Amino acid sequence: MVQIKIEDLQEGCILTEDVFSLSNRPIISKNSVVTREIMNVLEAFLIKEVNVASTLVNGLPFTPPLNIRDELAALEHTDDENKNLFTVFLHAAQQYEKEFKSWQSGMPVEIQAIRNFMLPLIEKLDEATSADVFSLYHLSTEEHYIYQHAVAVGTISAYIGKKLNMEKGKIIQLALGGCLSDCGMAKIKPAILNKKGSLTAEEFDEIKRHSIYSYKMIQNISSLSDLTKTGIIQHHERLDGSGYPLGDRDQKVNEVARIIAVADVFHAMTSQRQYRRKQSPFKVLELLLEDSFGKYDISAIQAVSAGIMNFSVGSKVKLSDGQVAHVLFNEEKSPTRPLVKLDDSGEIIHLERHRQIYIEEVLS
Repeated sequence: MVQIKIEDLQEGCILTEDVFSLSNRPIISKNSVVTREIMNVLEAFLIKEVNVASTLVNGLPFTPPLNIRDELAALEHTDDENKNLFTVFLHAAQQYEKEFKSWQSGMPVEIQAIRNFMLPLIEKLDEATSADVFSLYHLSTEEHYIYQHAVAVGTISAYIGKKLNMEKGKIIQLALGGCLSDCGMAKIKPAILNKKGSLTAEEFDEIKRHSIYSYKMIQNISSLSDLTKTGIIQHHERLDGSGYPLGDRDQKVNEVARIIAVADVFHAMTSQRQYRRKQSPFKVLELLLEDSFGKYDISAIQAVSAGIMNFSVGSKVKLSDGQVAHVLFNEEKSPTRPLVKLDDSGEIIHLERHRQIYIEEVLS
């Protein structure tokens, strides 16, 4: 983390602390990726300095003015074990992008290259907090979404495996399977893959073939288990039979596919995409819980829920309307909607009775 002046800020920087002006409400949240709009907001509020990460959202090192480059250079050469989850994640997404572009040119999947950037992420899960894991969506950008999504799905899948007390070998398979579940997107025509507007029915049908393409790309890799290979082709199947490509349901959808499916939809719904704004993890969790008994594996949903709902009485949270509050009481039947006390007014509100407001994120 380095403090820089606003005039030295550039798009793609990642804020490492909330930015405040004259109230208790942050004007820009921690982990936000700097855009031109954010820079304009900071200038409008006369903010002089902010704290940013040493890595840009595209995984490249941030190159600031000369007077602080030495400090950042030291950070960039820090041993991997001393780097945080975000830094390792961004590096992994950068490496995945290189692999993805090689697949587009017709090269085969080199599983060792995937292991080289996914295994450090798995190791980071042992020391990272749940809040870190479920804050990866902050790093999602429209330009790099397809690469960041793949790495995030692998990471969250491994996290779910850890929560379900799986052995390390299975966790590694989950990470690799989750990361490679969308490798078949490299076989989709770029004109469809990068289309800004709505897809036609024919184009959407082609996109839906990516899980088949993914399977074909990895089917002969001996270090991936048969369960993982099947999980890759099934990761868009749903327990009620509404998924694709085969419409498998219930027990026909294997354990790996069920976990990857939850990781995939969770990260997709919380991420900024070309056709949809990112949503709060807490709001997405509510939507998943509503669907969990029909489409998704309940144990995988509960693992995600346990990770997100790690706040307790006294936790500081930011609400969807921008207000900051502290948790007073949390009911088991409504884990995403506790009783909170607003910091500014002291008003106590029960989020269960104010459905239009939800928790944006946990601050501390």
